[in-house]
Amino acid sequence: MSDEREILTWATFGEVVVPALARQVLDSGFEPDLVLSVARGGLALGMGLGYALDVKNLSAVNVEFYTGVDTRLPVPILLPPTPDAVELDGLKVLIADDIADTGLTLAHVQEFIADHVAEARVAVVYEKARSVVKPDFVWKSTELWVDFPWSAGR
Repeated sequence: MSDEREILTWATFGEVVVPALARQVLDSGFEPDLVLSVARGGLALGMGLGYALDVKNLSAVNVEFYTGVDTRLPVPILLPPTPDAVELDGLKVLIADDIADTGLTLAHVQEFIADHVAEARVAVVYEKARSVVKPDFVWKSTELWVDFPWSAGR
C-alpha cells in the first residue's frame, strides 16, 4: 500500500461535500424518509445530509469491519444497539457512509434492511472502483487511503 493519502478537511466536508451530495440526491428526485448513518464513519455525513435535505428522521447502524489502516475483520459485524428493522417498514432510506472501499459494510447494511424498506439508496463521500456496492451518490472516487477529519490523529 502506498504512503500517499487522500486528505479530507472539515472545511471541505462542510462547505463542499455535504452540499454536493445533497444536490445529487435532490436532483435525482429521491426523497428519503430516513437517513441511516453507518457508524462511525457515516455519522457526520448522515447528520449533514439530514439538515441539508430537511430529513429529521435519522438513525444509525454500527458495523465493525476495519481494525486499522487497510486491515479488517473477515466479515462485517453489526454491533448493538441495532435499529429494529421492522421500524423501517415501507420507508425510503438514504444510507450514509464515509467510503465505499470494499463495499462489504454497505452490502451488509443493505442486506439487513432489504426486506423492510420500500427503497434504499447509498450516499458516500468516497468510492473505490473495487467496491462491491456502487453507491448512488458519490462526492469523489479515489484509490488512495483516506484520512477523514473525524479519524485524524488516531
